[in-house]
Amino acid sequence: MKSRVRMNKLGKFAVNKIHQGDSLKLLKELHSNSTDLILTDPPFAIEFKAKRANYNRIAGNVIEGYNEISQEKYAEFSLDWITEAYRILNESGSMYVFSGWTNLKDILNAVDEAGFKTLNHLIWKYQFGVFTKKKFVTSHYHVLLLVKNLKKYQFTKLDHYPEDVLVVNREYWKGEKKTPTKLPLALVKKLILYSSKEGDLVLDPFMGSGTTAVASKLTKRNFLGFEIVPDYIKLANERLSNGRKLKGISHYSTN
Repeated sequence: MKSRVRMNKLGKFAVNKIHQGDSLKLLKELHSNSTDLILTDPPFAIEFKAKRANYNRIAGNVIEGYNEISQEKYAEFSLDWITEAYRILNESGSMYVFSGWTNLKDILNAVDEAGFKTLNHLIWKYQFGVFTKKKFVTSHYHVLLLVKNLKKYQFTKLDHYPEDVLVVNREYWKGEKKTPTKLPLALVKKLILYSSKEGDLVLDPFMGSGTTAVASKLTKRNFLGFEIVPDYIKLANERLSNGRKLKGISHYSTN
C-alpha cells in the first residue's frame, strides 16, 4: 500500500504509524496536499468528565489522560487545526469531522473561514444517551462531510439510497481497557469506504483509541495518526496487532 503514498510530502512522519504529540504542532509539519482523507473526532470543549460512569462502565477501565479544551479557547483551537487540515488535504480529498451540538458553531465558523465546502451535514444516531430529567436526551453526533473542491472530490456510492442519518450503535468494550470516547468501527469503516480508494492515505489528528487506524488497515488504506496521550497510542497499537479484535469480533463488533 505504501507505494501510493507520496512519502516526500509526509516529511518526518512514517506512514501506518500513530505519532505522539500535540496535533496542532504536528499538523504544521506536514506538507501541503499530502493526504487523501481526514477523519477525526476532536475534543468537544464540554468539560467532559472522562471517568464518570455515564454508560455503566467501571471507572478503573477508563485510561487516564483525556485532554479537554476550554470553551473560551475552542473557537481558536478549531480554526487552528481546521486551517491546517485544509492545507494538507489534496484537491480530491475530503474530511469528516465529528462534533457534539454544544460548540458546533465554532466548528462551522472555522470550516467556512478555512475555505472548506460543506457537502453534507450528517447525523450519527446511536442507541442511548446520558439520562436527563429536564431536557431531551442527546443520542446523536453531528458529522460534517467537507471537501476542498466540489468538482474533484471522491465519493463511492456504496448504497443505492445513502441517507444522511447513520444509525450505528455504540460499541461495548465490556471488561476491557478503553479511552473515554470512541467511535464504532463499523461507522468509521463505512465513511472511509465512501470517500477514499485502496492505497489512499487517511489521517486522524486526534486518534484516541485507534479506530481510524484499525478501519484503514481493514479497508486497505494507509493511515497516519497523531495522539497526545502515550497510553492511548499503546491501546491503539494493541488493537492493530491483535488479529481477533482487528476483525471486529467480540466486544469490538456493533452486533
